[in-house]
Amino acid sequence: MGKTAEITPAARTEKITYAVRDIVVLANEVARGGKKMLYLNIGDPNKFDFQTPRHIIEATYQAMLANKNGYSPSSGIKIAIAAIERAASEKGIDNILDIFITSGASEAIDICLTALVNQGENVLTPTPGYPLYTAIMNKLGARLNPYYLDEGNSWQPNLDDIASKIDEKTRGIVLINPNNPTGSVCTQQTMQGIIRLAREHNLVIFADEIYDKLLFDDKQHISIASLDEDVSVITFNGLSKAYLVPGFRIGWGVVSGRRAVLGEYVEAINKMLRARLCANHPEQHAIMPALEGDQGHLRQMKAKLTRRRDMTAEMLNSFPGISCVKPQGAFYAFARLHIDGTDDDFVGQLIKETGVVVVPGSGFGQKPGTKHFRVVFLPPEEVLQEAYTNIARFYEKYAARQ
Repeated sequence: MGKTAEITPAARTEKITYAVRDIVVLANEVARGGKKMLYLNIGDPNKFDFQTPRHIIEATYQAMLANKNGYSPSSGIKIAIAAIERAASEKGIDNILDIFITSGASEAIDICLTALVNQGENVLTPTPGYPLYTAIMNKLGARLNPYYLDEGNSWQPNLDDIASKIDEKTRGIVLINPNNPTGSVCTQQTMQGIIRLAREHNLVIFADEIYDKLLFDDKQHISIASLDEDVSVITFNGLSKAYLVPGFRIGWGVVSGRRAVLGEYVEAINKMLRARLCANHPEQHAIMPALEGDQGHLRQMKAKLTRRRDMTAEMLNSFPGISCVKPQGAFYAFARLHIDGTDDDFVGQLIKETGVVVVPGSGFGQKPGTKHFRVVFLPPEEVLQEAYTNIARFYEKYAARQ
């Protein structure tokens, strides 16, 4: 018989974590004990009272009936790419060099970082920020280089902090706008500052705009790529959030800037696109109907989310020991905890004792010495009311124990 020694996984997996899903392991364990669970952890609108628009489903169904079930071109089908280009142009993005469709925006982000960053190099990532970026950077053997969002300034990127962390091995800057987990929206002034730094140091801006249609209080989203036609930007978006089909796994990237600067990089991205074949084919036929068809569901969705955002900010800010900057977009809030312990411990005990599932701030990164937790305010108001009340009661007990 052969050797039976344990098979060791690759070292690159050691630091990969994804707090949004990792916390589910504990939640599932608690749920098996019969406790009522209130899930405020995953940004999936379809798990609550949000329905996919029928014309998007119909477009996919008709494509399948028409046998559009084989491989598509690696970059995506022409009619979908044309619709994405029109949508980008309407937002003022010029000098478009390439557009490609991927299995969710997550795959686009992974491919673009992988095609750019060598081992030991770094990309500036927002902190707090979506944990996918740090997971990919760890996989690539890159050096993590977080920049801080300023909680005292509505979670705006700190331009001085960004500038101080750029070095000879910095390749890009990630901007998540609106931001996950804070729900903040970047101002035009801040984006102009990021553009100046990117141009000065020849960096690629990775603009994650998956929540661009989910802004509150009549705010209008500005794409950073629209502010300077020469800056190197890859704008990520998709159908998952605003069009209520996260399970379709349809996203895309739009490359804009100067061909003389980006040409070789664009070809590297396309090498990777060809190597992985293509994104889901039938679902690509939903892109044009989604972007150019009836947008009525967005009005309804934003009306619901506005009520739930307002309730979230009001209740969390009314509790002693908890404070929360009011979100301006997306469907997340990043509440600050004024405790002596860690947010990991607080969230773990919260889940065990109340069944309310949130995600600790450490899973998204945060300024040292601060503690937070992220809530998703997609659930109906009665669920949020119960969950927030439970959080307040638990906080009193937790603080007393400390």
